[in-house]
Amino acid sequence: MTNLNATEAIEKLSAEIGENIYIDVAKWHLYLRDAHLHTVLAERLYPMLTSNSLNEDDVLGVLQSIPVKLGGGKREVPLADLLPMQVQVNLMDLLEEYQRQL
Repeated sequence: MTNLNATEAIEKLSAEIGENIYIDVAKWHLYLRDAHLHTVLAERLYPMLTSNSLNEDDVLGVLQSIPVKLGGGKREVPLADLLPMQVQVNLMDLLEEYQRQL
């Protein structure tokens, strides 16, 4: 993966996030690719991976900073509030593995 340029690396990270990370709404799992949230998340997390500054608090801060519109935009909820705890753990594992491959 070391030969990938930044755009390709973000696209690859985005695909990994989109296929593996989901929000839980009334016990329905909506994967981030289907919710169109995987790319924005990858774009915000990628700089942490390349600068070796990946930590759980910063990732949670990114998740908190991404608003998800509900009910046609009547409400906004931070992405962090829609990810079950185990999914947040899975996201950290995914990011750590991705960083090792860089």
